[in-house]
Amino acid sequence: MSEHERPVRAQPRRIAVPAAVLVALWLAMLTVGAGPVDGYLLRFFYAAGSPALSTAARAVTFLGDWHVVLAVALIGSLWLMYLRHWRHGAALFLVTLTGRGLVVAQKYGIQRLRPEDHDHLVSVSTPSFPSGHAADSMIVYLSLALVLASGTRWKWPAVAAAAALVFLIGLSRMVLGVHWPTDVIGGWAFGLLWVSVSLPWAERLAVNPRS
Repeated sequence: MSEHERPVRAQPRRIAVPAAVLVALWLAMLTVGAGPVDGYLLRFFYAAGSPALSTAARAVTFLGDWHVVLAVALIGSLWLMYLRHWRHGAALFLVTLTGRGLVVAQKYGIQRLRPEDHDHLVSVSTPSFPSGHAADSMIVYLSLALVLASGTRWKWPAVAAAAALVFLIGLSRMVLGVHWPTDVIGGWAFGLLWVSVSLPWAERLAVNPRS
């Protein structure tokens, strides 16, 4: 079995506790969000008075736009298919697409309002919780790091790089004044939860579709 054919083994007992923690964190962010603490933290990060910082934040946040992350996931999937890892490529895109759908469902199901105390430095049109940029980037960039670098010495450096990028994308949403901090943390929590639960199963299914 080649490096890219090695599945990320689904181990329910090992996943259960971290998954429960992430669910609890998501619920906490939903419960306490859009309050005084959220407002204080948002004022701390907001960068309307710094053109250079807001410009940098716009550049970083672009990497978390839904059409960008879906394009990245598609390119990664096609690359895996080019390497003849057909089911791995399909699994990667399926995890991304279904994760994106669940993020949208949460937004419109919860209907949290965006922060309105400051001008939004980029245009937004959807409800606030969870941050789609935070969740989508976590799902796509972390999945790519885990799948493409699986079985190599670059796995953990790739995961660290993906985590750093995801952190900056989430931070950019607060800098631009379009998300409460709890939206971002909730997005990270859901994205990490979805990768933890769905990617091992999808990878295992990719190698042994009858399992």
